[in-house]
Amino acid sequence: MTEILSSRALYEGWLNLRLMRLRMDDGVECDRHVVEMRRAVAVLPYDPDRRVALVVSMPRTPVMLAGLPDMLEAIAGILEDEPADCARREALEEAGVALDMVEPVGQIWSIPSVVTEKIDYFLAPYCSADRVADGGGLVEEQENILVHELSLADLWRRFEAQQLQDGKLVILLLTLRARHPALFEALSEN
Repeated sequence: MTEILSSRALYEGWLNLRLMRLRMDDGVECDRHVVEMRRAVAVLPYDPDRRVALVVSMPRTPVMLAGLPDMLEAIAGILEDEPADCARREALEEAGVALDMVEPVGQIWSIPSVVTEKIDYFLAPYCSADRVADGGGLVEEQENILVHELSLADLWRRFEAQQLQDGKLVILLLTLRARHPALFEALSEN
C-alpha cells in the first residue's frame, strides 16, 4: 500500500505548495508536489422558459499568458459556507441573479494528480424576475466580471465547436443536457 513518508511546505499563502515523499507499493520512494487549495463551488443558472443560461467572463492571468482572450466560465467561487448557500451568494455577486432552488450535481476533484481542490457543482433554474442586480463581482476583489445571458443553443454550438474551454462550464452544460434534455430538443431537430 502506498504511504506518505513526509510532507514539507515549499510555499504557504493563498495556496500552499507541499513536497510529499511517498513509498509506492513496490517499495520505491518518490517525491510528489501537491498544491493545497480550498474547496469551491460552481453553478450554472438557466431559465427553462427562455432556454438561456447565465455565464461570466473575466480577465484570467494564466489565459492571458497563453495569449488567449477571456473565456466564458461558469459562476464560481471559494467555499465559505454551506455549498448551496455559497453557490447562491456567488450567483448574486457575479451575475446579479437571486437563486432559490439549486440542484446538486456532485463534488468533483479539479486536478487530483496535483491539486487538493474539490468543486461542488450545481444547476439552478431562474427567471427574468430573479435578475435583481448587475453582478460583476465584488469591487474589493477586482474581478471585473462581465455577465452573459446566452441561449442554450448558442452554448451548445460553442461546445460542439470546441470553443468552451472552462471545464466547470462544460461539466455543467453536459449535466444540464443529460438531466433536462427537453431544454435542448430544438437543437436535435436542426
